[in-house]
Amino acid sequence: MTLLDDTRRSESFRSMGTQVTVYGPAGRAFARSLPEIVALFEAEERRFSRFRGDSELAELNRRAGSWTAISEVFEEVLRCALAGAARSGGTFDPSVLGAVIDSGYDRDFDEVLAGARGVLHPSTPCARWREIEVRPGWVLLPPGVGLDLGGLVKGWTADRATDLALGRGLPWVLVSAGGDQRIAGSAPVVEIPIEDPERPDRIVTSLRIDRGAIASSSTAKRTWGSGLHHVIDPRTGAPAETDAVQVTVWAPTCAEAEILATWALISGVAAAEQIPAAIVGVDGAVTLSFAPGSEGSAA
Repeated sequence: MTLLDDTRRSESFRSMGTQVTVYGPAGRAFARSLPEIVALFEAEERRFSRFRGDSELAELNRRAGSWTAISEVFEEVLRCALAGAARSGGTFDPSVLGAVIDSGYDRDFDEVLAGARGVLHPSTPCARWREIEVRPGWVLLPPGVGLDLGGLVKGWTADRATDLALGRGLPWVLVSAGGDQRIAGSAPVVEIPIEDPERPDRIVTSLRIDRGAIASSSTAKRTWGSGLHHVIDPRTGAPAETDAVQVTVWAPTCAEAEILATWALISGVAAAEQIPAAIVGVDGAVTLSFAPGSEGSAA
């Protein structure tokens, strides 16, 4: 990623299983913002991690079948997830945790890569997000349903981090968290390279934006065997079979971009007709639907 401006500062840290980098103008406002952004990511990782037994998410999943009290933040993210499921017709589905575990992603990804995973189980359709009931401060998960909000939470937290930085006086800020980038304020143009999913050293195209958010999803990353990856098709409960290998989408916020990226990857190359995206197909062809002069442009 290249910021087409040379008056900036950047700092990186690890959170949510990825590297997070904050970019902004050098100065006191940046220095004041950074510790608060780090603390924000740490707090939301503690709240939403499915790998921590003491997280709010883990407690809710354990109590499936019973009404459970939830925090305002958790309710906000969950309502965002359910709205995304409705908008995508269930292609994005927060209720796929059981299918993710059955496919082999049952612990931290570094451990999965090391071979420390349980036995694979047959796939069964999930798609039970419509059965989730939410009332102010409370949620009822149907028995046997578990939530996986990881990608959405990462994007949502990047959005909150940019709001925090602007509130501390930064004229612009960019927060990059794995495949998510959110840029806000009076920002310079950002050039984002799109890597070949099969050859990360090769750039197939690049995108330029000065506002909004980018999110990416791929069947070639977070994979642990032939046909085994983390993107679950709710209709089958199995890792998605699609004619797209990698998608990068634009949206006003990272949370929305995360939803659209999952939707586009499962839907395949044809999703470019509906979603501002750069999609790499299984044949290596790149389909672009970014509109120059609007939300983004292809370089």
